[in-house]
Amino acid sequence: MFRKVLIANRGEIAVRVVRACRELGIATVAAYSTADRDALHVRLADEQICIGPPPAEQSYLNMPALISAAQARGCDAVHPGYGFLSENGDFAEACQRSGLAFIGPRVRNIKLMGDKARARRFMRRAGVPVLPGSSSSVRTLDEAHQIAREIGYPVLVKATGGGGGRGLRVVHDPTELAAAVDASRGEGQAAFGQARVYLEKYVERARHVEFQIIADQLRNAVQLGERECSLQRRYQKVLEEGPSPALDRRLRARMGRAALRVASAIGYTNVGTVEFLVDPHGTFYFIEMNTRVQVEHGVTEMLTGIDVVKEGIRAAAGLPLSVRQRDVIPTGHAIECRINAEDPFTMRPSPGTVRTVRLPGGPGIRVDSALQAGGVVPPYYDSLVAKIIAHGRDRAEAIVRMRRALAELQVEGITTNVALHLALLDDEGFLAGRVHTRYLEAWAGRRAVEAARAS
Repeated sequence: MFRKVLIANRGEIAVRVVRACRELGIATVAAYSTADRDALHVRLADEQICIGPPPAEQSYLNMPALISAAQARGCDAVHPGYGFLSENGDFAEACQRSGLAFIGPRVRNIKLMGDKARARRFMRRAGVPVLPGSSSSVRTLDEAHQIAREIGYPVLVKATGGGGGRGLRVVHDPTELAAAVDASRGEGQAAFGQARVYLEKYVERARHVEFQIIADQLRNAVQLGERECSLQRRYQKVLEEGPSPALDRRLRARMGRAALRVASAIGYTNVGTVEFLVDPHGTFYFIEMNTRVQVEHGVTEMLTGIDVVKEGIRAAAGLPLSVRQRDVIPTGHAIECRINAEDPFTMRPSPGTVRTVRLPGGPGIRVDSALQAGGVVPPYYDSLVAKIIAHGRDRAEAIVRMRRALAELQVEGITTNVALHLALLDDEGFLAGRVHTRYLEAWAGRRAVEAARAS
């Protein structure tokens, strides 16, 4: 097992990793920018080291600074959390060349799944259902038009190194294609350092369902069930739940087997998530694999009792999985609400100093957060400040508990999106489980029209 781990991240995921390491008896070093000098993860870690000024490219994305910090503090491993450099194969490779274990999958896993077009080709050969689309990145606009005609509009233009909703454009007719390709290329270059794009068929009213995978270096892999992630705005997840209201026992089993086939086909190691689209007829398609711990991993942990973060650390240390497939028995229902420092309906960020915090509790409630009274939510990073997860014997109880938890939450000094979650939890479509990936945007649009009429 590792002796000391550098946490190359911030916020609630850095706090989560500190806690997992402490339970495993591993010392931690918090890497922080000057904007996070007094952050909770810095206070909780055993040691602290500053890696640069607030801009992410000068701190949390600064590979030489992070590796130097790990070496200076005598670390033998680096945990990237999610976001930032967590899916950067070059960073994982640089860690290994510097004698540091990268707590994540093998470099080749990261690089293969990071190239979405290449990953599609690989999965098609492995017999995993894949949406119709280009077999490689699109080189010219004429080629893009030809592929779009072949698969039929609407199509989705995607950056090959995409993630987090960046580099995606829906195109409904040929006149929109050129602008979409240019925009996706620009976002891909800015966010991922590459301007390549590919096309795939856009599925109307599709659901986004993902399966949690854990795998060790001894060829053991287990899937921990699914999470429904269809409630999204601008391709950013807002609320997740498990199990999915849309899957019956047979479809769940088929998708679980497909998720394991993805992991097996690439010899996957560590924690990862296989993401699928499910159309209104129950046909599912592989979208991508995220080669890291997900923001919403807590949903799976509440359902299964399996610590996903600790399993990832153990796997990176060369230890076998602590569970087998027959040990995985999800129980009840879990819902996660992402609490962001932003206006609940316009999504305008709300950085600032937190004056007071009162976190919810009680039966079935878990809060993952880095919020603290007097703490600062800086304007430089993602607006996520907390995740509230409610677990119940069934979906109805989980919803009731989440409503209670959101009502108990009190954060003064910044604006949060709690009002959005409370409104969603009373929405008839959500309560009936009739959601899809564009549902929330349409719902928000209707609310905006109603508000304008009322005024």
